[in-house]
Amino acid sequence: MWRRLSLALVFGAGLTLAGCQKPGEAPEEPPTEPETPVSVPDTLDFLPTEWAAMEGWADADPRDALAAFRRSCARLDSRGDDEFLNPQAAWAGRVGEWRAACTAAAMTDLQAEPDVLRASFEAVFSPVRALAVDPDTGESQVSGLLTGYYEPFVEVRETPGDGFTQPLRRRPDDLVTVDLGLFEDDLAGRRIVGEVRDGRLVHYKDRAAIEAADAGEVFAWGRPIDVFFLQIQGSGRLVFPDGSQERAAFAAHNGQPYHSIGRELIRRGELEPHAASKAGIERWLNENGPEATAELFSVNPRYVFFASESLTDPSLGPRGSSGVALTPMASIAIDTRQHAHGVPVWLEADLPDLAGWYGLVIAQDSGGAINGPLRGDFFWGWGETAERRAGTTRAQAEWTLLLPHTVVARLFADTQPA
Repeated sequence: MWRRLSLALVFGAGLTLAGCQKPGEAPEEPPTEPETPVSVPDTLDFLPTEWAAMEGWADADPRDALAAFRRSCARLDSRGDDEFLNPQAAWAGRVGEWRAACTAAAMTDLQAEPDVLRASFEAVFSPVRALAVDPDTGESQVSGLLTGYYEPFVEVRETPGDGFTQPLRRRPDDLVTVDLGLFEDDLAGRRIVGEVRDGRLVHYKDRAAIEAADAGEVFAWGRPIDVFFLQIQGSGRLVFPDGSQERAAFAAHNGQPYHSIGRELIRRGELEPHAASKAGIERWLNENGPEATAELFSVNPRYVFFASESLTDPSLGPRGSSGVALTPMASIAIDTRQHAHGVPVWLEADLPDLAGWYGLVIAQDSGGAINGPLRGDFFWGWGETAERRAGTTRAQAEWTLLLPHTVVARLFADTQPA
């Protein structure tokens, strides 16, 4: 495994960063003896690297990512130093190991020159390449699938009619979310969703049953296609006839598995794989009418409930699953069984309209379809350009994680110098 490469590379990077510290910067965390290595998923591996090896980093402006990282840091204020950042991804370290990085972020002027902003990251982090590993063969891959999502504008009405026939529902009172970590320590961070019937927790209703039972208070009505895609995105900006807006924020889902209607249309031979984008799916739905639309939607049993919120800061996106407002092109969704929220990731990928793109993003969200060690979902923002790019984003992306020095030292603690 790559984690068994020369430890000299890791500590060499740390010494270089310490020498680059500038007056006024937060001191990096005091040196400590590496803890016993924590377990890492069989599907994930790490390779020590250097800042100079990160293509584009020397010219990058990480301003938006720094602002996003600050918001993630604010979520740590109420947590204890000994808590894992994410118990399911214990390799990312404990909250206390991220304090120095958060202090440095808070002390850095967001209006400073890009080289100052990069130095603020370099002073407290070491870069580590993330690799996807086939647990059966042990073979490693340097890239993984990156898709995109956005916050749609959705026209709605307060009452149904004139094509606005699909309800947006609040979370129903009988939907129960169970934190399994409260019962078993090794299940920390895992949750299940269901409802209680006859004193037993059972699966919650699927999409068809929710509609039939009229589960959840209705707070707005939209076009069926718009509401379905709103559920896929997880949140959106609702636009009323008078021009006023509010946010439909993700409140819960019904715990049922997510099934892609695009993949279903490909399976049926209705669409070619290259045409199974949001635009292609929407075109098929419009051509085939309400009955075909309802039947296709039923293929996906997952149902999303929303909360209505005022749009207090239109420059920020909805809250991700980490509880942090998302930043366009600086936030991604990750698989929380593999990674931890709040971790900065340097991505390199060919994105729509942006061939050879690279940039710093923060892991701040997750999603039912985001599964795997290098599987990410890139938040584009809102508006027509964001919608078009999100619908066509399907790229192979390379990941470099920025981690506190003590976390990196522990990841490679079982390595002997060459």
